Amino acid sequence: MNSIIENLLSLLYPKTCLACGKSLCKGEKVICTQCEYHLPLTHFHDDHDNIINQTFWGRIPFESATSLLYFRKGGKVQHLIHHLKYKGEKEVGIYLGRLLGTELKQSKCFKQIDFIIPVPLHPKKKKKRGFNQSEIIGRGLTETYGGELKINYLIRKINSSTQTKKNRINRWENVKSIFEVQNAQELENKRILLIDDVITTGATLDACATCLKDIPGIKIYIASLAYAHS
Repeated sequence: MNSIIENLLSLLYPKTCLACGKSLCKGEKVICTQCEYHLPLTHFHDDHDNIINQTFWGRIPFESATSLLYFRKGGKVQHLIHHLKYKGEKEVGIYLGRLLGTELKQSKCFKQIDFIIPVPLHPKKKKKRGFNQSEIIGRGLTETYGGELKINYLIRKINSSTQTKKNRINRWENVKSIFEVQNAQELENKRILLIDDVITTGATLDACATCLKDIPGIKIYIASLAYAHS
């Protein structure tokens, strides 16, 4: 009976691929098979000298950094992240978080993570949007990768303006000293993975890591869904 209802609903309200807009076939979820096959994977997790690692070299102490996908303006990855952040399509974050977790699980550089900490939104922004997209990504990530999602250990104490249209220098100024750590003692001697949706200059994740770096014994890893050139 449930199958009949599902088939009827799919006829009346066909689900579409959130990357290309075409109707999804039976068994497909979020994006179609063709779009998933052609996702622009970076494979940075296999390359110690990748551009994400280079972004943070000499700035903060960290173990390894990566991004799952290349982000290009007007491309399918941008469409997917737009659906997540601005249209509330949370299944996009879960779906891509699972893909990221699968990639990290295969990497020697991202083994034995204890905690996954998403970049936090200011409470006012989170209330307005209804969710934090990095937390949603983290939920999908834990399903395939493991680790424990911690959402109240790093907080955003200043409601800074959006980074989207800022240049490199302004991005750094915009996030300087806006984060704060709570329950720091519980992070001692832990391997933590900081996660965000998109890395451009790395300023936001740098600010997060700066708050965490002096905790005794902590090891910091960094990952995002996508990497965009600044």
